[in-house]
Amino acid sequence: MNLTSEGLARSSAKRPWLTVGFAMAALVIAIGIAVTLFATATTADQTFTRKPESQRAKDALEDSGLRGGQRFLETVVITHSSVTVDDAGFRQKVTSIADKVRALGPEKVESVWSYYDTNSPDFVSASKKGTIIFVTMAGDVDAVRIDIKDVLAITDEARGGDYTVGVAGAASIQHDFQVISDKDLRMGETIGIGAALVILLIVFGALGSAWIPITIAVCAIIFAVAASALIGQAYKLSFFVINMITMIGLAVGIDYTLFIVARFREERSKGVEKIEAVARAGATAGRAVFFSGLTVVFALIGMLLVPTNTFFSLGLGAILVVIFALILSMTLLPAILTLMGDRVNALRLPFLPNNPNSGSQETGFWNWVTRTVLGRPVVFMVITGGALIALTIPYFGIDKGFNGVATLPDSFESKRAFNTLAAEFPRAFGSNISSVDVVVLGDAKSQEMKDGVSRLTRSLNGSEIFGDVQAFEPSKDGTVGLVQVHLKVAADSEAANIGVRDLRRILIPAAAIPGEVLVTGKTAFNVDFFNLTDTWQMPVVVFVLTLSFLLLMVVFRSIVVPIKAILLNLLSVGAAYGLLVLVFQEGFGTSLLGFEQVEVIEAWLPLFLFSVLFGLSMDYEVFLLSRIKERYDQTRDNEESVAYGLRSTASIITGAAMIMVAVFAGFALGDLVMFQQLGFGLGIAVLVDATVIRSVLVPSTMKLLGKANWYLPKFLNWLPDFSLEAPQQPSSTTPTDMPTGGANGKAKREETT
Repeated sequence: MNLTSEGLARSSAKRPWLTVGFAMAALVIAIGIAVTLFATATTADQTFTRKPESQRAKDALEDSGLRGGQRFLETVVITHSSVTVDDAGFRQKVTSIADKVRALGPEKVESVWSYYDTNSPDFVSASKKGTIIFVTMAGDVDAVRIDIKDVLAITDEARGGDYTVGVAGAASIQHDFQVISDKDLRMGETIGIGAALVILLIVFGALGSAWIPITIAVCAIIFAVAASALIGQAYKLSFFVINMITMIGLAVGIDYTLFIVARFREERSKGVEKIEAVARAGATAGRAVFFSGLTVVFALIGMLLVPTNTFFSLGLGAILVVIFALILSMTLLPAILTLMGDRVNALRLPFLPNNPNSGSQETGFWNWVTRTVLGRPVVFMVITGGALIALTIPYFGIDKGFNGVATLPDSFESKRAFNTLAAEFPRAFGSNISSVDVVVLGDAKSQEMKDGVSRLTRSLNGSEIFGDVQAFEPSKDGTVGLVQVHLKVAADSEAANIGVRDLRRILIPAAAIPGEVLVTGKTAFNVDFFNLTDTWQMPVVVFVLTLSFLLLMVVFRSIVVPIKAILLNLLSVGAAYGLLVLVFQEGFGTSLLGFEQVEVIEAWLPLFLFSVLFGLSMDYEVFLLSRIKERYDQTRDNEESVAYGLRSTASIITGAAMIMVAVFAGFALGDLVMFQQLGFGLGIAVLVDATVIRSVLVPSTMKLLGKANWYLPKFLNWLPDFSLEAPQQPSSTTPTDMPTGGANGKAKREETT
């Protein structure tokens, strides 16, 4: 079998039923794997593959016996509108809840403590109309993720009348985030697929074609989920991997198929025989799609370098679905096109255009855009380039962090319980929800160590961030000591982050504690994560840019094209960054767009967006340049080739971009702030890239550069020639099929040497 894009397309076209049958059998197996194994392949735990300070401190606590494995402390908050905790009915209510939680058994619940067990005043609110129950969950993070549902079922049943019952804690809050995530995922899928179908109808003008891209995208998603389920048996993936696979799968799966189907229809409109049209679509658009997908994969590999399971999972999920989208577009899609034939044009919509080759004609909107831009390239380059640079400026004021429980919708009980706990049970809030662990390594039983800890404790008195300090606790062997410091603020707040940084850089050194002093806890993990993303951002950027440059240089046999493509893509990414800060952090247009203004941009988002956006931007770049290069190889006329390439791809690229924007918008319209930021960032970047970059900056810069676009130093002539677009057969074209007019529609051709 010929493993080129043309060879795969031709082979699939000659054996369409065998190809479809094999694909359907594989799909059934994939569904079985996904349903059976995916739940055990994912985790809610966030881990570092290298050990920062917080991880080393956590390991030291566990190794010394001061702490067991990770414990999940959940706090049930019960309040009444009028009666106090001394009321018999109130006592009965609380005792009943505590007994039911205990009855879940030691495999799910390690311990349960209520006010009526301890008589501690810390368990009662100042008004005495509220109390709490401490619940220590058993098991690891993934077991607790399941078991917390049983606790929540008990509290949900107890809620009602004048009683308010809620649960606040890492597991219950994570559960609510998961609920919102699943809801947002379903909404994103519904909106994305619905909008994509409408856009495909507009682009194709026929129902016969519109279903094919969505089918290929859904199949790619299923295969990617199954593959991640298998990989997850060896390396646990973040449960957010499913959101990534779905979002990227819908976007690229539909786009890749759209490009190839459009080229097939174009070839058939020229009278090319069916199987030959499939083969040519594979040799041209299929090959462009392959290299486009390769650039996306190269960009996404950058995320695999970041040493956390979250980045690895997101990058891996996106890479898997892109690979499967490529495989299906080069195998299953040609088989479907062969079986469909001209029925891809069936059920035409009379009020929409249905001319597959209209984009290459010297008439219409895109011809006007082409002539206008190429007529004044300097003006358009300066204006649009300057505007994108201006949009990038707000990025330099970015504040990165995590938008935690405060951004949950008010309807969620975990948020209400969290706020009640912080306001009415400050000591319980600090000890069970929001605290920092200071770990000392050295002679923990020495007087010098105790004196140093005392100096640290005194320095924390009167702090607006730090509250009570627990007594210093040495390990049995005296090599490790622990000081637990309660927080007055939420552990994922910016104030807590500042407090931990000050603790590490100022307060601990000033206390002159002998030995090594480490800080751990939720906030410390967050701070280490922020430091990690800052540290790895530049290496990832350099890695992605280098790989992209090398790939484009080989594909287009030019050093100018990749440099220009990289610079223009950086402009679109920068503009997306700036708009993200302007909207979410500064609040510009949030009420109009239905978003929530927050203090910070998600810390993982800039690095993630760079990898994804750079890959998706290169996607359209490769597809556009492939048509320009095809024409240039035929005519050796740079300006006319640019004009032809823009006219012949503009409507398809715009339609593909609108599909991506619709998919990303579906996620942006959800309730979870992180997905709002993610969807908006991706959507606005793709929109800018497909309109301003592809329609204005690419043609204007390529006209100004002229033949220099295709400059390759002689010492690189040994590079292989991967011509993206195969030359057209003379018999399949007519003069009207191949317009030779330049920017102004005038005949213009340079002699080849």
